[in-house]
Amino acid sequence: MRDLCQQVEGGLSYLRRLAHGRLDIVGGELARRRAGGDPADLADLVARLPKLLSENDGGSTRVPRSPRRVDMGEPSVELESELDDIVRVDDLTGLTELSDADLQGAADALVAFERTVSDRRRRVHERIDTLQAEIARRYRDGEADIESMLQ
Repeated sequence: MRDLCQQVEGGLSYLRRLAHGRLDIVGGELARRRAGGDPADLADLVARLPKLLSENDGGSTRVPRSPRRVDMGEPSVELESELDDIVRVDDLTGLTELSDADLQGAADALVAFERTVSDRRRRVHERIDTLQAEIARRYRDGEADIESMLQ
């Protein structure tokens, strides 16, 4: 059960990273426009992508990612579809064609999606912690032992 929860957590973590990347791009385009950038200038948006997507971008509102190893599980098909309904990867090349209001709507929807996924991920972490504590208790109290698991 713990292993299954860890796989679910990996899928949720992956989806969060996808949402963050899309939000960084959409937010970067909004910021570029607010700074006087031409909404039709796709070349400028593309040139800014490495900075927008870097973990150390000073303009990012996200907490820097931890250096921990992440086992990427398969994301939930429903959640992945929901993310794609907000902003598909293919739609990112057409951001310059969207109005400021549509971009802001996409950013707001991505933020709400990220919160939903983060809440689910937090609940899965709580479940993993509970399961881990039960496993430790069973070993501590002698209900389980390594030798029997290896046979």
